[in-house]
Amino acid sequence: MKEDKQNLEEEEPPSASVKKVVLKKKHNHNELVVYIYNVVEDEWSFISAITGEENRKEEIESCNNSAECYLFANADENEFTYISPKPISPAFKKYFQDLVGITKIDILVPKKVSGLISKDFFNDKELFKRFLKKARKYKKVTLVSYASSPQFLDLKQKLIDRKVNVVTPEAPEEDCAWTVNFYGSKSGIRQLAQQSTALEPDFIMPEGVICVGKLDAAKIAANRFINDNGVVIKTNKGSSGNGVLIFRSGDLPKDYKQCEKTIYTILNQNEYWDRYPIIIEDLINVSVNNGTSFPNIEFKINKNGKIDMLYYCLMMVTKEGVFYGIDMHEDVLNERLAARIIDTGYYIAERYAAAGYRGHFDIDMIATKYNQVFVNESNTRNTGGTDVFKVALELIGKDFFSDSYVLSRSKYTIEGMKHPTFTNVVKKLKPLLFNKKTKEGVMITSENIIKQKQLIYNIFGNTKKRAYQIEEEMKQLLLTQ
Repeated sequence: MKEDKQNLEEEEPPSASVKKVVLKKKHNHNELVVYIYNVVEDEWSFISAITGEENRKEEIESCNNSAECYLFANADENEFTYISPKPISPAFKKYFQDLVGITKIDILVPKKVSGLISKDFFNDKELFKRFLKKARKYKKVTLVSYASSPQFLDLKQKLIDRKVNVVTPEAPEEDCAWTVNFYGSKSGIRQLAQQSTALEPDFIMPEGVICVGKLDAAKIAANRFINDNGVVIKTNKGSSGNGVLIFRSGDLPKDYKQCEKTIYTILNQNEYWDRYPIIIEDLINVSVNNGTSFPNIEFKINKNGKIDMLYYCLMMVTKEGVFYGIDMHEDVLNERLAARIIDTGYYIAERYAAAGYRGHFDIDMIATKYNQVFVNESNTRNTGGTDVFKVALELIGKDFFSDSYVLSRSKYTIEGMKHPTFTNVVKKLKPLLFNKKTKEGVMITSENIIKQKQLIYNIFGNTKKRAYQIEEEMKQLLLTQ
């Protein structure tokens, strides 16, 4: 698809003080809204290359355990059908419905889950037949997904072949589907940055190269590490922090040959380093503890090409580069930094839109203490903040970005809690659960993850201090026996 700016609804990027939001959707009885949580399909090129069947199964299970969270990505719907890779208990379903005021949800779970849920759904003949019977009663079926995977687009075609009127407002057309994997890959966004030097000088990435093969990657990375006391190695597509290696001063031998050998040995542990391009980047030294190093911004490109900026936030990231949450509020960034991120984000969004990408995407960035901002990567899918944004908009209102300080966290361990179940967690946290009158409190967003003695939650506070106070009180309550 050639770039045609005349076909886009051009608009000036808003100032840092202006936030654009979408309003709650009101669907009539002639439309069936269907959301499919296909997170594994989005990352299948990486997950399928993980060495060892048990390791692959573990990664698939880990990804699918957050299926309940993306019920909240539909908080702006009145009713919908949810295709999930994991069962969702009646207790959690009711908790979600009571919280956001949705009267009807039909949850469909294929009997056999391979990881490719769009295929699993179609291959479950009984379930698919039942769905078809329902879908044909509606004039239109709006099919939405976590990611516009090839399997999802294939499912869309199968429904069309069976005389179902399907629309996919958050997916590109078939001839532009390449944009999902291209711009969602480490090499694709890097190529866009290189092409954009003259047009958008602020769109910069850490210095890096793209290579093929573990041997060359080890040599290049060792050279960078010796010269710069640090290096980052990435596979073209990753999952939950896997496929990213961060080496800081002292992590590797100072002798070049030994350093190269060590890196090669590490790369040899997983076959995905053989299958895809490898990106070697300069290490940008920032503190992972100061809470301001990793800004992020999310957009949505509508079917007609119109671009909506949804929010910006700060990401919480471990030393190893693993994402575990966000802080969302208009004041998480100073006005100057926010304006720069919005400006760069709009430029990237315009390029995506012109190429034919449609749907949600975000841009991860790195901000140094010297006010340098680097684009790190882009995720062309629903993101770690999409569900948080949707539920905040629904529960707090269109001014949530200024009215409420929102925390979202995952991977919080509750090892010390006896009998960790959803019911017990809710019981313990009852005094702190989200209150619709005060618009403050804790929201539990997954039951499955509790079985692994972890917690995924959102917290709403009228101020940053209040949000963190609620979080601390929550942690104390969880420790009480």
